[in-house]
Amino acid sequence: MTRLARCHSVAIVGVRGTVVDIEVHIGGMPGFSLVGLPDASLYESRDRVRAAVLSSRESWPLQRITVSLSPAALPKRGSHFDLGVAVAILSAAEEVPPAAVDGVLFLGELALDGRLRPVRGVLPAVLAADRAGLTRAVVPAANAAEARLIPGMRVFGARSLRQVLAHLRGTEIPDEPRDELDETSDALAPAADETLDLADVAGQDVPRRAVEIAAAGHHHLLLSGTPGSGKTMLARRLPSLLPDLSIDESLEVTSIHSIAGVLPPGRPLIVRPPFVDPHHTSSLVSIVGGGSRVPHPGAASLAHRGVLFLDES
Repeated sequence: MTRLARCHSVAIVGVRGTVVDIEVHIGGMPGFSLVGLPDASLYESRDRVRAAVLSSRESWPLQRITVSLSPAALPKRGSHFDLGVAVAILSAAEEVPPAAVDGVLFLGELALDGRLRPVRGVLPAVLAADRAGLTRAVVPAANAAEARLIPGMRVFGARSLRQVLAHLRGTEIPDEPRDELDETSDALAPAADETLDLADVAGQDVPRRAVEIAAAGHHHLLLSGTPGSGKTMLARRLPSLLPDLSIDESLEVTSIHSIAGVLPPGRPLIVRPPFVDPHHTSSLVSIVGGGSRVPHPGAASLAHRGVLFLDES
């Protein structure tokens, strides 16, 4: 008898996410195949998922398992598909009710013992799921605060595959050891103001006026002068003149930083304009972004809606 199941995850391309259907077919001689333009980390997911399922005291199907990621033409990369693949396999094996996974987004990397590890790009992934009409998300506990930034999305933060399965089956959720990475603050709580203030600068009337005009009009600014004249000091204080980001701007900026994996711990929402100052020896790709197959955000993208300071570049 052949069995089918489907659940949802998200592929991140650039700074946007696209919902991906994870379809699983079980039937035939034992084996495992993964199709749909997966990268190397996804091919390795077979071994991670099998070990995690067995470590969670679940049975592994002794038939051929075919996993299809669609749309097939879209490149898929990253270990965040692990959880969705595991749930789809168990659903096809009739270990999880199909109705329990309908309309649910699954994100998370599985450790061999079944623990859920945090992943990058949770915010843009949940945004894509929300646009596609999904109403629930299951993510690693360490990413839960980030996922809850999307209004109306019901988020379950889990520490292990066992907790996810208990949640889907409606049974008592087992306790798991708390990881230090699970400690997150209130998602919407503003961070302490660590911005250098232009008011601290004494003198420098003309350069200060130029900085104020640049901040007020969102103009580019060229600072030229001898070493030690205060160029860097003024540039680092320019963000203090900019207003807080709106909620839409905050989500946009936070999504980019989430994909790059540089979100500050415990501060899932960026509310202040970012300040990015790449080293003067940085390569072109590290500044403008890019990559061989899948593009990655560079310093210019990380400075979106903020300040990009190119010192001696």
